[in-house]
Amino acid sequence: MTSPLPIDNDYLINTLVDLLNIPSPTGFTQAAIAYCEKALIDLELTPNRSVKGGVFSEWAGKSTDRPRALTAHIDTLGAMVKEIKDTGRLLLTKIGGFAWNTVEGESCSIFTASGQVVRGTLLITKASTHIHADQVNKLERSDENMEIRLDARTSSADETHSLGIEVGDFISFDPRVEISEHSFIRSRHLDDKAGVACILAAVKAMKVSGHEPAQRTTLHISNYEEVGHGAAAGFPADLVELVAVDMAAVGKGQTSDEFHTTVCAKDSGGPYHIELTNHLRQLAKETGLPYKMDIYPYYGSDGEAYWRAGGDVQVALIGPGVDASHNYERTHIESLIATTQLIIEYLRS
Repeated sequence: MTSPLPIDNDYLINTLVDLLNIPSPTGFTQAAIAYCEKALIDLELTPNRSVKGGVFSEWAGKSTDRPRALTAHIDTLGAMVKEIKDTGRLLLTKIGGFAWNTVEGESCSIFTASGQVVRGTLLITKASTHIHADQVNKLERSDENMEIRLDARTSSADETHSLGIEVGDFISFDPRVEISEHSFIRSRHLDDKAGVACILAAVKAMKVSGHEPAQRTTLHISNYEEVGHGAAAGFPADLVELVAVDMAAVGKGQTSDEFHTTVCAKDSGGPYHIELTNHLRQLAKETGLPYKMDIYPYYGSDGEAYWRAGGDVQVALIGPGVDASHNYERTHIESLIATTQLIIEYLRS
């Protein structure tokens, strides 16, 4: 059994909290990507920006006979302005797969093309119990029944236009990050900023301890995962292995929980590569890491995006357990640490 490297837990948590507090719905990830670039520079790595806005960095290893990569995504669920209603309120279109009831009542920010930020709240169109008592519970949470009430004096489309708001503006729902005294982290968008934070913390642990990866490794942070093509490109042509680091779904019928790292054997796209999956499982066993094996029936990853784009590589998926995925999510520091440690052991193997 190899000796585990010490992990800077404060760095892990602080990085995660910083990322969670940076709005980054798919298509509007510039600030979060810039944060990741700065983090890579601080770790003495050279970031490169892909044409479509992701970031990647090559990390020299002891060998180059089986080049590998780690990928996680910085983009999150969100919305865009679909229509400015006659009332001055906003009709939306979703970014990513979620139900409106999971964000009903949430505060949000609208980012205008001119750079202004307007605050608001997502509500059903008949939100007042004192006015719509018989409909508040019955109204279907559909696109046409949801709207943003702006924190501005507007009661017409023209007045909303005068605020600088236009169709196509991006909307980010507040994460509401909270860390409990029992080391639970509650927030929207742990999917997949938790994975990004784990990768950065693993690199820091390796750097501080004077270790280099066993193979040349590409660190890849994608920005279009929630819409299905985040990691479809951006890897070297000689890549052999790709490990996606993304959330493990916690709930009924799943083995994943908030205290282990999880190795996913199969999701909605089919089985992951058996050799790489078993290698990660064996690493967890040999180092005594708390881990689970699981299958996710309603889930897809960036690793599969690369496969579908024609990537001839072995792909595996690991990640921290996240409860209430695509809702108001929660994980625990133990799961983040276990995932970070498994990344380290993979890099050293």
